[in-house]
Amino acid sequence: MGKFNNYINKNVLFNVANLNSTSQAIKILAGIFTSKAIAVFIGAEGLALVGNLNNFLKAFQSLSTLGFYKGLVKYIGRYKEQDEVLSKLLSTAYFSGFFVAMGISILCYFNADLVNNFLFGASYNYAYIIEILALALPFYTLNMFCFSIMNGFSKYKILLIISIIGQVVGLLVTLLLIWQDNIDGALIAIAITPALIFLITLVGILFRKNLISFIKISEVSQSMFTKLGPYSLMALATTVAVPMVMILIRNYIISEIGIKQAGYWEAVNRISDYYLMFVNSLIVLYLVPKLSLLNTKREFRAEIVSFYKSLIPYFGGLLLFLYFTRTFVVRLVFSREFQPTEDLFLWQLAGDFVRVLAMVIAYQFLAKRMFGHFIILEVFLFVTLYFSSIYLIDVFGLEGVVIGHFLTHLMHFGIVLLIFSSSLFGVISDRDDDTVSHD
Repeated sequence: MGKFNNYINKNVLFNVANLNSTSQAIKILAGIFTSKAIAVFIGAEGLALVGNLNNFLKAFQSLSTLGFYKGLVKYIGRYKEQDEVLSKLLSTAYFSGFFVAMGISILCYFNADLVNNFLFGASYNYAYIIEILALALPFYTLNMFCFSIMNGFSKYKILLIISIIGQVVGLLVTLLLIWQDNIDGALIAIAITPALIFLITLVGILFRKNLISFIKISEVSQSMFTKLGPYSLMALATTVAVPMVMILIRNYIISEIGIKQAGYWEAVNRISDYYLMFVNSLIVLYLVPKLSLLNTKREFRAEIVSFYKSLIPYFGGLLLFLYFTRTFVVRLVFSREFQPTEDLFLWQLAGDFVRVLAMVIAYQFLAKRMFGHFIILEVFLFVTLYFSSIYLIDVFGLEGVVIGHFLTHLMHFGIVLLIFSSSLFGVISDRDDDTVSHD
């Protein structure tokens, strides 16, 4: 553990690590409280419907921002002292996102019945929820735009404080609406939370510069759009395609097995999301900045091995603990009704373990701008996940979907190892000028 602490202490972001950990902890606790309320007041059927709306919202939120977030953060940090270039960057990102968000909102609003049938089926009529979501979507785009600016200007503290306040307010609103209106309340909470968080962000934004004056439609730049393009494609490949695949798989479970079974699968996914949220945050904070500074195979290999030694034993221990206490965990987070969820733990946890092994190495795609490799692998990931899940559901029933999860991430890990095989397993010469490469 001492080596891991030393590793963290060397990182430039350590001064905000405690606040980030607090933010992640509150986010996880908020998710657990929300899951408990859904389980008690709505049940497995309601959780399945909530899962579909959540996935739909994540996909279209990312689409409405064009996946610009990470690229925008990077280039704001680079150009924050160059007013003319900064104006082009902010104007391009803002107006691109604004027009796309408005277009998506209009499409959703006037096609609410169609979206309702896709997400909930013809037997449920929640078209008015889709209309509310459509009205709230532009506020999410503005919120992400503000967050990227704060991040780019290294306003980490205020960013995390706003995030924490937003999570607490979102939790309270969600619990109140679930208590009052059950499933309708849960769905309304999902739809309006982005707008609430944007209002909190507006109160919290304090900059040295008047950034509004930098945003002009005349400054929209094709070159800036091109710069942001690769980051956009990478983000959209993950944050749009994967949630949509999850909806398709959940709809298949509902039609072939039953809506309760879809709720059980959503339950195990939620538990998975809680610990992966923390692990992913850890990797992004401490590993990705380090990888971006590495130039040789020797450094890359040493960094991956060091991180594996530091993180994986603890992560593996956590998964073993969750498996052997799964009965308690399911009843704590959900209720006795969700007991069938326990049968899904083995393959889900195994898949998540392999997923993290791959994730640690795969972030090299982002650090070294290997956009093509990343996008192709993501396409492979969600296509394989969909078809393997559908096939294995037909063979094994509900357990087939988590078996598909494990096999998909195992194949993904194997391909990532193959791509970086020379850097990870090849013979490295004594010269320290071997650049990090892929086969």
